[in-house]
Amino acid sequence: MPVVLCDASPLMTLGKLNRLDLFSSLFGEVQIPRAVYDEVVTQGLGRGAADAFTVRLFWQRQAWPIIDVPDSLLSAYTPSVVLGPGETETLALAQTLTDPLVLLDDEAARAEARCLGLRVRGTLGTLVLAYRRDLLSFDRLELLLHEIAARPDIWIGAKLCEQVLASLRSSGD
Repeated sequence: MPVVLCDASPLMTLGKLNRLDLFSSLFGEVQIPRAVYDEVVTQGLGRGAADAFTVRLFWQRQAWPIIDVPDSLLSAYTPSVVLGPGETETLALAQTLTDPLVLLDDEAARAEARCLGLRVRGTLGTLVLAYRRDLLSFDRLELLLHEIAARPDIWIGAKLCEQVLASLRSSGD
């Protein structure tokens, strides 16, 4: 199984939905760079975000790695777009691995990852994969996508959620 690296958005979204278990069911292990952990957990706890506590507890129980990305690796990587610290560390680290899967939601970061030849999946793709592997029923997937679309603290648009559902319905999936 390839190394799976996750940026902040999929981690926070699945934390908010209380579905971090899908990471272990789908991927076995997920790794995050220190900047992602700091953004989601350290800063999140400082803001009183409930999902920060959920992510911290889940990560501790899984004993999954939090990677300290060397400064030399970061200075050697110059992204073609403006990225946040977590996205930068995720993509810099991903380039050193053999065929990793990178979990990203931000479209600019996803485009950058594709330019680097990396495999990319986002939160919605992760939920669809869980559905296709019978980890979620269609009704549960639909409920999660409607919740994502309705929540102001999740930055995935309602239109995209509806497009995913329409695509699944039309394909008979």
